[in-house]
Amino acid sequence: MPAIVVIGTQWGDEGKGKIVDHLAEKADVVVRYQGGNNAGHTVVVNGIQHKLHLLPSGILFPGCLCIIGNDVVIDPEVLLQEMNAMKERGIDVSGLRISNRAHLIMPYHRLFDALEETMKGAQKVGTTGRGIGPCYQDRAARTGIRLVSLLDKEAFSAELQANLEYKNRILSRVFGEKELDFESIFKQYCDFAEQLRPYVVDTAALLHQQMEAGKKILLEGAQATMLDLSHGTYPYVTSSNPSAGAACVGSGVGPRCLDKVIGVVKAYSTRVGAGPFPTELLDTTGDTIRETGHEYGTTTGRPRRCGWLDACVLRYARMINGIDCMALTRLDILDQLPTLKICTGYRHQGKILNEFPASLKVLGEVEPVFEEMPGWLTDISKVRTYQDLPENCRRYLDKITQTCGMRIGIVSVGPEREQTILLEKMFL
Repeated sequence: MPAIVVIGTQWGDEGKGKIVDHLAEKADVVVRYQGGNNAGHTVVVNGIQHKLHLLPSGILFPGCLCIIGNDVVIDPEVLLQEMNAMKERGIDVSGLRISNRAHLIMPYHRLFDALEETMKGAQKVGTTGRGIGPCYQDRAARTGIRLVSLLDKEAFSAELQANLEYKNRILSRVFGEKELDFESIFKQYCDFAEQLRPYVVDTAALLHQQMEAGKKILLEGAQATMLDLSHGTYPYVTSSNPSAGAACVGSGVGPRCLDKVIGVVKAYSTRVGAGPFPTELLDTTGDTIRETGHEYGTTTGRPRRCGWLDACVLRYARMINGIDCMALTRLDILDQLPTLKICTGYRHQGKILNEFPASLKVLGEVEPVFEEMPGWLTDISKVRTYQDLPENCRRYLDKITQTCGMRIGIVSVGPEREQTILLEKMFL
């Protein structure tokens, strides 16, 4: 029962969707284990872009069982829109299963997300405004509403009334906002319940049945290591744990069930929102990377900050996740750059740091130590073997391997499925 976890090693947007899509062809089950519709995967099939926010990437393969796990927070309206969009494209979603333990994003979560960000002013985190954080807050406070309650009108009514009584007090007395109406929300969400009911099951039990039957399992997270609530650049992080350890908690399987962790690495660095970014390029090179790579958020459309590859981040991600190998993406975006740089270390107050700093103050003060390399100035999008990559390109990849201590298992040279070079077998 081989089980693989695919995680992002940087600040997200590494191209996990394409890697999961590539691996899903060989998988029987694909599990999304955390996050919400603040994440986005873009998968290109035959020139057609598919933008996924809640649906697991395996949905594009007929016969693949796709599971939304218990630690995903679900906006039912967004999920149904995404499912209907897939159906309109002729894609079968009957293989989707949703955890009955997953929490619901409610209208007040979206409202509080926007109001709290506005209140923070210059100190705002830069959320997507989709209610993800407030939903996870309610889950931790044990006042959240789960799908299992949504399917029981009596239970849902009681939980919604209790929540609205509290939320409306804050809306009116703290923010001076109009109170939310119980009846309209109740009616809307009861309609969502009937549309989602056929897909809602105990996904942990289902997943164990699949594993006992010897099925190949692929687990995918949203966002990435540096946005992990526990291990990322806090507070500029997401509200859940994208790291590999959360795959067990978010899906309901034990750690002994996992065989391999694949870390997706973008050939350069990007991040969205505020927070320190040691290798950020605030010049024409950064602009070139952004425009060549179309570095704008799948979910928000926000321009991403771009910078050189940071091996310090990759070494930290390797440690946190126990990564077996890298899937290196977006290598072709660097085709036209005459010179490349890799950050091999951080210098702070004259000393080289041996650990990734927890302090954002320190991270904001570090001086990146760069190693410069010549580019390859050649279109690699049609290359299909590692040996056929330009010599300077292979040297760049070798340097990444040496500086971060991880071998490369997959190289992506374009968005299409066939633009993928496989260096080692992924499923046992």
